[in-house]
Amino acid sequence: ELHQQLGIPLTRPVFRRANNYSFESSAKEFLLKNPHVGLKSTVVDGKQSLVQGKYTYHHYMQDNFNDDGWGCAYRSLQTLCSWFRFQGYSERSVPTHEEIQRYLVKVGDKQSNFINSRQWIGSTEVSMCLNGFMNVDSRIMHVSSGAELASKGSELAYHFESQGTPIMVISRLIKLVSY
Repeated sequence: ELHQQLGIPLTRPVFRRANNYSFESSAKEFLLKNPHVGLKSTVVDGKQSLVQGKYTYHHYMQDNFNDDGWGCAYRSLQTLCSWFRFQGYSERSVPTHEEIQRYLVKVGDKQSNFINSRQWIGSTEVSMCLNGFMNVDSRIMHVSSGAELASKGSELAYHFESQGTPIMVISRLIKLVSY
């Protein structure tokens, strides 16, 4: 109702409790917020398409937790979840590694010995967790090389312009997860 009264598009929730700003100091203050903002553009003859909205960037070794060498997809998932939280799509907090592992065991994707392990997860598990934690469906785009990734430029630009969410890139066989 407020969206209509104020002429705000109905495509994104603006007035939600999760959108409030907490002035209390937080243990998460050390996380980078919106690292794409303020970067100098190097685009010469083209178009730049970026994430729209706020998010926190999660990286190895944060939270006093050693996930060096195996936590990439966990951290990507945390970054993605932060975007959905900051935009007001969810009030759920960003899941920890253990919460992610427990969820994957609960849904039958992993065995119970997966909890508190240092086992990797990939794009399929990230997609499952996004659905379970944030109620968000995602799409996995498989590409086999950087050259093939370049051919997806217009599709990725459209994603950033229409959806605005961050994407996850896994580089063994390059997979893009868009939301």
